[in-house]
Amino acid sequence: MLHGFKTAANAIGGTLFLALFGVFLVQIGARFGFNQPLPWTDEAAVVLYIWVILWAAAFMVPEREHVVFDLVWNSMGRRTRQVMLIVGNLMIGGLALVGLPATWDYVHFMAREGTPVLEMPMMWVYLPFVLLMVALVVRSTWAIWQAVRGESLETELRNLS
Repeated sequence: MLHGFKTAANAIGGTLFLALFGVFLVQIGARFGFNQPLPWTDEAAVVLYIWVILWAAAFMVPEREHVVFDLVWNSMGRRTRQVMLIVGNLMIGGLALVGLPATWDYVHFMAREGTPVLEMPMMWVYLPFVLLMVALVVRSTWAIWQAVRGESLETELRNLS
């Protein structure tokens, strides 16, 4: 089931990126090829860019590929790393969980506003931010569960050797 979710998330992310690239090509062609800039392409590119970045951060990029500052982490022992994993994920997941209702309220509130050209409700523009917050809560919960069981540390030690 997890593999199917990952495949679907990657397919959606890839489709969003292809749409962004397509809009970008239309924009370049209209502006420089026909000297007729299309206002909707600027707006569509911005909306798709927001979706691509937030979708990828929420569902596509694995945690091990995020940029980290790990000088302190690498100098600590196994037990300390386990505590650091739990505390760090409690902070990230906890803050995302606490902020989730306010985030949803604001995004839902933005439904009354529309984008200038396409008149797309702003709720749909920023909806992937809510998805990112939910993904942070789920990822953090899973990471805490793995850290408590010691699984994430075992995987890390195998990957280092």
